[in-house]
Amino acid sequence: MKKLLLAVWLFMVVSTCQALSPYTSGTALPAAELQALMGAVEKRLQAEGFALLGRHLPKGLESGGVVLVTDTAMLQAIQAAGGSSIVAAAIRVGVQRDGRVSYTTPEYWYRAYLRQAYPQAEAAARSVQARLARALGPGNGFGGDVPADQLANYQYMTSMERFDSFRAELRAFGSFDEALQTVRKGLNNGVGATTKVYEVVMADRKLAVFGVALNEAARGEGWWVGKLGKAGLENMAALPYEIFIVDNKVYSLPGRYRIALAWPSLSMSEFMNIRYAPDVILQTMNKLADVQEQRPGD
Repeated sequence: MKKLLLAVWLFMVVSTCQALSPYTSGTALPAAELQALMGAVEKRLQAEGFALLGRHLPKGLESGGVVLVTDTAMLQAIQAAGGSSIVAAAIRVGVQRDGRVSYTTPEYWYRAYLRQAYPQAEAAARSVQARLARALGPGNGFGGDVPADQLANYQYMTSMERFDSFRAELRAFGSFDEALQTVRKGLNNGVGATTKVYEVVMADRKLAVFGVALNEAARGEGWWVGKLGKAGLENMAALPYEIFIVDNKVYSLPGRYRIALAWPSLSMSEFMNIRYAPDVILQTMNKLADVQEQRPGD
């Protein structure tokens, strides 16, 4: 009996401490035009029950694009968890022009974004993982790794922000509807050289999340992802960035958390190459959350 209990304890320790990678490689597709490749990926995902949210073709990163989908059971789990877990609504699939496909590893991102609510969503997360593998191929993890039990409180290094950093809050409004309309208007007007990639709104829970294309040539995602070199392009499924609403407040995850979570294998010197990116992203998200900044082309 003691041996059995020891074996169970060891299994639990190993399972809890196993490292997870942010991305999973899929089975490469036959060469074709990028739009055709993205269409083929969408059909495979729809056949496995995923709902399409949109496509993202990052400006300045012509090597590929991203297909955005979501899943009913996971949305229900996110709705039950409430709060900032809304940021986990989209599932991202990177599609390269040469036919390579990759997707965000569900357990990695859901552990990071749902945090203490992950155990209640685990069955839905495993279903997402199994169906992504059937649709796109059960490849290997890549992009670095983080111990599973550290993702809920992930921090790249001591001085950097975590998921629940106070710096994530951008602005408070009089109501959820006012916050929602402000962000929508900003994206529709292209404030800060942005465009909307997708949106998921749970009005009854006063939750919303938007995928934001950062299009400015000199300071947008093409600039900072491109500076990460090969790793930046291979981790295409990290995009797009998000802005989200909880109750009457607008949030965006701090760049020093969100970028590090998406590229955990980068060295500090590599991060220093994009040291201005977090501030630039914050400035852009603040414009989207500022009713005084809603001017076309700002």
